[in-house]
Amino acid sequence: MRTRVVADLRSDTVTQPTPAMRRVIADAVVGDDVFGDDPSVNALQEKTAALLAKEAALFVPSGTMANQIAIRIHTSHGDEVICQRDSHAFFYESGAPAALSGVSVRFIEGRRGQFDGADVQALLRPPNDHFAPSRLVIIENTHNRGGGSVWPIEMIADVATVARKAGLAMHLDGARLFNASVSTGVTLAEYARHFDTVSMCFSKGLGAPVGSILAGSKESMQAAHRFRKMFGGGMRQAGLLAAAATYALDHHIDRLAEDHANAKKLAVALAELPTVTIDPDEVETNILFFEVDPRLGTAGQVCEQLRERGVLLLPETSTRLRGVTHLDVSADQIEQAIPLIREVLK
Repeated sequence: MRTRVVADLRSDTVTQPTPAMRRVIADAVVGDDVFGDDPSVNALQEKTAALLAKEAALFVPSGTMANQIAIRIHTSHGDEVICQRDSHAFFYESGAPAALSGVSVRFIEGRRGQFDGADVQALLRPPNDHFAPSRLVIIENTHNRGGGSVWPIEMIADVATVARKAGLAMHLDGARLFNASVSTGVTLAEYARHFDTVSMCFSKGLGAPVGSILAGSKESMQAAHRFRKMFGGGMRQAGLLAAAATYALDHHIDRLAEDHANAKKLAVALAELPTVTIDPDEVETNILFFEVDPRLGTAGQVCEQLRERGVLLLPETSTRLRGVTHLDVSADQIEQAIPLIREVLK
């Protein structure tokens, strides 16, 4: 007999389209987006570009593609990209910077996914033919492996100042930028003004089934259109997906505060357990990481015990687990999940 799922906390990518979103998808007006004549896609691109105060935007299938197109736009083969060691664009994108753009990646250690201008300055290459020239800095906000950490806008400005002075481009991996904005009150446009290109994901916190956006100048988005095709991301009647993303923008941003509150509630409950290590003060948005006492077994074994009780989490290391709150996990479900988690981690 299959266990009833009490709370699926594996990721905010597991959400199901709401009934209202499904109706919007069914009623979407579509065209051929490769030819640029899908009205629903065009409307989404214009809407998102306006939110970010950028000249243009491009709808793409995934956040990975958005990031990799951005890297391809800003670099040439043999160049170097600077990012934090755990950045999604490197850690979770299957070696794409090397495979698709022919660039090397230089890491900043950082803390919770963040770094400052001095960290970038220390890595800048002198003009010497022995070195790969630094061309691009990538910031991820919120930072996934940093525990959903939110970059302070002052720190972003500091990094941007150093990058501009050195002639480097700036790309924002804003897959969960909506979460950062809701958490801080800083507008999307204020975050975006420090960057040449910005990517955002509709299929995470906003609950759309598919799709991300890449925004920047008109010139860069013309190049992005070509690279989207090159990378296999040209879609035809993509208005079905764009309609869902537009609905998410109109209805699912402000409610992200509920996800943040649910993550904090779960973190506080976990912190009460002597077998768990977590700092609730570091849970700023909808992602939390926690360490479990090795005497309970590996993180994978703990996850399996939790799964048997209907609570789904992901093991990150042998002792580290990740939980993510989202549209399909209510406050009541968190309340139901907490005693089940206590039962396993007691």
